[in-house]
Amino acid sequence: MKKIPHRIYLTEEHMPKQWYNIRADIGEIPPMLNPKTLKPITVDDLSLVFTKVAAEQELDTKNAFIPIPDEIRDRYFAYRPSPLVRAYNLEKSLGTPAKIYYKHEGNNTSGSHKLNSALAQAYYAKEQGIKSLMTETGAGQWGTALSEACANFGLELTIFMIKSSVAQKPYRKVIMETLGSKVIPSPSQTTEAGKRILADNPDSPGSLGCAISEAVEASMRDEYSRYALGSVLNHVVLHQSVIGLESKIALEMYDEYPDVVIGCAGGGSNLAGLIAPFVRDKVKGKGGPRIIASEPISCPSLTRGKYAYDFCDVQKVTPLTKMYTLGSSFIPATSHAGGLRYHGMSQIVSKLYADGIMEAVAFGQAKVFESAVYFAKNENILPAPESAHAISAAIDLALECKKTGEAKTILFGLTGLGHFDMTAYANYNDNLLSDGSPTDEELEVSFSKLPDIRR
Repeated sequence: MKKIPHRIYLTEEHMPKQWYNIRADIGEIPPMLNPKTLKPITVDDLSLVFTKVAAEQELDTKNAFIPIPDEIRDRYFAYRPSPLVRAYNLEKSLGTPAKIYYKHEGNNTSGSHKLNSALAQAYYAKEQGIKSLMTETGAGQWGTALSEACANFGLELTIFMIKSSVAQKPYRKVIMETLGSKVIPSPSQTTEAGKRILADNPDSPGSLGCAISEAVEASMRDEYSRYALGSVLNHVVLHQSVIGLESKIALEMYDEYPDVVIGCAGGGSNLAGLIAPFVRDKVKGKGGPRIIASEPISCPSLTRGKYAYDFCDVQKVTPLTKMYTLGSSFIPATSHAGGLRYHGMSQIVSKLYADGIMEAVAFGQAKVFESAVYFAKNENILPAPESAHAISAAIDLALECKKTGEAKTILFGLTGLGHFDMTAYANYNDNLLSDGSPTDEELEVSFSKLPDIRR
């Protein structure tokens, strides 16, 4: 076995020329449904909201590999391939025989993996003649990434940012505006959806479901405007597959293969992108690692949700999707992992979880920040609260290896940096974090509102 350096840097020649479409290999997924007709959604339906190419990619079940346009690869080269890091110092501190690797996706202004899909969606909008995009953002990483992408391709951008996240991460708003975007705290009075939400709850902290409703409504006002989503959907998972493809190439260079792959889970795109090539190994009968999704106890879509058809937004204007969901009316407790505060989960991740191909765990904020600080002290990188959910799961597994003596190889996704999360870290330092986990009764109220659709 080759000696493994701390950081494995790939070169441009290693950067994938194709995205991997996981849908082509994992079997039939229950179709998205038109909310008005309850018939399977079509490319023409989706093209009213998304770009035509994004709509086509969303429903593609045949092509396992889809070429990455040269213009997008040229933009990727500014920050990709991203390094795969061996966490030697973390391993030593834990006293574990496990080998821990993380895929570091923070090397761009958003400090996250989100730019992988933002560049693709902005490029396809520009090619179609679209003038402006509308979107939502939770923690602000997606909004920042799409701001970068729209600046690259000369598009206008309006962002509906969860109101509680605007308060927690004010400088995220500043950086988006610096890049030329308009940022509106959500729920707002600028859309009918926002007005209805505020009429019901004037003090609503907002949620991704609320912000999606507003962004979709705003995008429908102009034929030269479209909506762009940063997670959940199949075409976003497709774009994020570069994370897993690069990870596998880097490990193969050193004759390594993971026993476990771990990702944080909110909407599911970074997780699905990281695990994509390893899932392909599993479904093709080539072995494959144990796969773990790590989510917050405040928004436990996988660990406590139902696998059912539901709307992707609060105002029920989006397609119906069969997914693990807490109900589109569910508003999670305010937490610092704003990017994981979504009531549902990716179709692909939901399918894999339902089929037993992956498992899930949930953590509270105190545990997550304890892991984040421990990681920062050993690896000199301050992680985003979302990424710290994967770190928590990786540390727990490494400590299990310490007890059993097993030298497992662990790979996790470091999806973003925590430099804009100082309020969160300050609250952790001052012992002010609380864990708002929904009660069974609260979830049952939300589940009772799920659409009555059996397929």
